[in-house]
Amino acid sequence: MRVPGNVPLMATNPWRPIAGGHYLGTDPSKRFPVYTRGNAGEVFPEVQYPLSFTQTSDIGRIAFENSAFATGIVRPQEVAGDDTAMLATFGGYTYLNLSMIRLMTLRSPGANLAELDRALVGSSTAPPYVATKGDRSVRGSFRAVRFGLQTLQQKSVPELLADKARADEWLQNLPNVTTASDFELLETSRASLPMSIQLFENHLVVSTKCQVPTSLLAKFCETKIGDPTILGRLIAGAGAVVSAAPSQALWDLGRLVRASPELTMHFDNGVTGLGDRLAVDPLADPFCEQFRLFLAEFGARGPNEWESACPTWETNPELALVLVDRMRHTSPDHDPRLRHELLAVDSKTALAEADAKLNRAGKRKLRRLIASVLLFSQGRELAKTTVVRTIHGNRLMLRELGRRCAERSGGRPDDLWFVTGDEVDDYLLHPKTFDETIAERRKMRELMATREPPFIVNGVVPPFESWTVRGADRVEQVHAGQTLTGIPGCPGVARGRARVILDPADPRELAPGDVLIAPLTDPSWTPLFVPAEGVIVDVGASLSHAVIVSRELGIPCVVSVTNATRSIPDGALVEVDGTRGLVRILEMP
Repeated sequence: MRVPGNVPLMATNPWRPIAGGHYLGTDPSKRFPVYTRGNAGEVFPEVQYPLSFTQTSDIGRIAFENSAFATGIVRPQEVAGDDTAMLATFGGYTYLNLSMIRLMTLRSPGANLAELDRALVGSSTAPPYVATKGDRSVRGSFRAVRFGLQTLQQKSVPELLADKARADEWLQNLPNVTTASDFELLETSRASLPMSIQLFENHLVVSTKCQVPTSLLAKFCETKIGDPTILGRLIAGAGAVVSAAPSQALWDLGRLVRASPELTMHFDNGVTGLGDRLAVDPLADPFCEQFRLFLAEFGARGPNEWESACPTWETNPELALVLVDRMRHTSPDHDPRLRHELLAVDSKTALAEADAKLNRAGKRKLRRLIASVLLFSQGRELAKTTVVRTIHGNRLMLRELGRRCAERSGGRPDDLWFVTGDEVDDYLLHPKTFDETIAERRKMRELMATREPPFIVNGVVPPFESWTVRGADRVEQVHAGQTLTGIPGCPGVARGRARVILDPADPRELAPGDVLIAPLTDPSWTPLFVPAEGVIVDVGASLSHAVIVSRELGIPCVVSVTNATRSIPDGALVEVDGTRGLVRILEMP
């Protein structure tokens, strides 16, 4: 296992020719040539920035390698010298190496490649697996079994609690951004990088561990209980999912607004400038204090929260106030705590139904599997939150540096993110000399963002000219009576008018009774689940964020409904069957 005390900046050239210029990229692996945006799009939905990429690409690579080595399924010598055997970047977009994931699945007894592809890439066209010499490994399979048995025996996640404590201590000792020197801010940012390797590695390891009991429980429900749909009911409403906590806090803020004519008036006048209006109204003081505490605890969350260049609820509180605005319109029966209680009751009912079909040994095994699934799914969200909070601490340091450099150069505060890690020292001293470089890189990033990156890359990155222009491709519209198939998320059936939301920062059209349809979700989307009757997501797998959180909040959910955001029009009446993974189109607008 490699955890260097000092992480070097990216040593290789990060620039690749594309679209008549150059932007961030890596070369595909020859040994492991197939890549996918599946899951990667949940973490990095947007084009990466040069500073973040060059600071953290080696962190991601080392963490992914270490997490694979921790399972024993892959050996270090198999990926030696292959920097993109785990993940890659093409045109600034992050990709997971599907070939490597397939290899690890192939070596895991009982695992199924078809199920993996369905969970990770959905119905997209991925090249079939092609057997390669060395893919099969008796030792790798033996270690996979050992890893699985050790996982099932694990009863707690002390390493994740230790990570949280470590991150908390680092965050508490951050320098004051208003008084620290440029050097202190930069060195504080850099000092977080070695710690980030361990935090991210443990997040990846617990994510892998979560797959073990989840897969076994799914098979148990199908073969021993005879009802694969009972899986979601058995593990829903367990509690302690940290990424669901912001939704509960936002709900409480929404109730304050709903109960106050003065606050309602402020919100009715629009979210733009709302914070300033509330700050000068003494009647809003209780809300402002509760909102301040909310930002102190959850301010690291926001759209694209893994990218330090992007705003969060703390750096742009209007992003959170928009969510409060949606919450205030929602009826009391959508209270996350109430829904959680109902799910917990149904989970006990489902367990009793399962017990009626099992002998004593089967009942014991079922409970062990459920406990393991809950342990690692909750641990996965805890580990992710720890990483995101650390990124946010880094963000605060870099934002202040960017602000200072913009003052000196007359540029923009985010100019800092368009220099690379090895250029940042010179940029702090002479920001004006980077004007042309920053302008060119900004232009290229904006160009990359106009295209939809290919979902699958097989050995060769398709020419940029062949990438689909965002919003320009035609997708066949659904029709009344049609049924779309996805992956079951949270059990239950809900009906409502479709509301397609492409940006969690702009959910103003989402009204009570609507069904939220999203391209993908991360924790910044979670509060939008609460006012919705149901959730449909274009991409996602059985362990994606949308599934884990919808089960915590009790929102019927179906993920991996390919092109749902483009094929289902706003206003269509739809039915979400989160138990079976089906979306029925009942009526067109």
